[in-house]
Amino acid sequence: MKTTRTTPRQPAPTTAPTPAPRPDTHEMVVIHRGLRREARLLVRMIAEVAPGDTARARVLADHFRIYRLGLHQHHTGEDAYLWPPLLARVDLEADVVLRMEAQHERVAATLAAVEAAVTAWEAGAGETERDTLTALLTEHRAVLVEHLDEEERSLLPLAAEHLSVSEWKAMGEHLVATTPKPELLFLLGVALEEADAQERAAMLRGLPLPGRLIWHLVGRPAYARKVRSLRRGHR
Repeated sequence: MKTTRTTPRQPAPTTAPTPAPRPDTHEMVVIHRGLRREARLLVRMIAEVAPGDTARARVLADHFRIYRLGLHQHHTGEDAYLWPPLLARVDLEADVVLRMEAQHERVAATLAAVEAAVTAWEAGAGETERDTLTALLTEHRAVLVEHLDEEERSLLPLAAEHLSVSEWKAMGEHLVATTPKPELLFLLGVALEEADAQERAAMLRGLPLPGRLIWHLVGRPAYARKVRSLRRGHR
């Protein structure tokens, strides 16, 4: 009588779960680059305005307010969509997030002081008011740069590790939904001005097709014209 041998069943091969995609936090570095530049140029351009040149004062005062809007929207997006999920998921690094929140308050305080000084200066473009304003802008820039540097160094690695792609994108969606479109196009230009080809392509990929078309047909030429007007004669 023949005995039938059975081959032991081999366990089915296991596959490691595919890790969830992580957000590309480098886009914030690109945005920060534009904010640093505009904060620096505001100090220099306002310092060069001749006493009594109210037309130039109004132009730069309006530019400051767009800059302030962009920075405010950027920070309120972080306050609403970045800090809460990070605080819920980090432990030892919670002090980093809390420090970012405190730095936002300091930046906001310097912006409020600058806004009051801008209002005082643009009415008559007085020399004393101009010098007060440039001193306050210099202080604002120092506080801002300290914050942006630490955010890039300490906070962005945490965001890349702990946030989903959709959670990260919520900040940009907040900016788009709450910013008037002309100002939004200008702020996009601020971010893209010094971006390299790869950075520019990555940021524009995040826009829907109509948004990319509007940028290329309307936003980019309008930004170029405004920048030429703002920086005319700037040394």
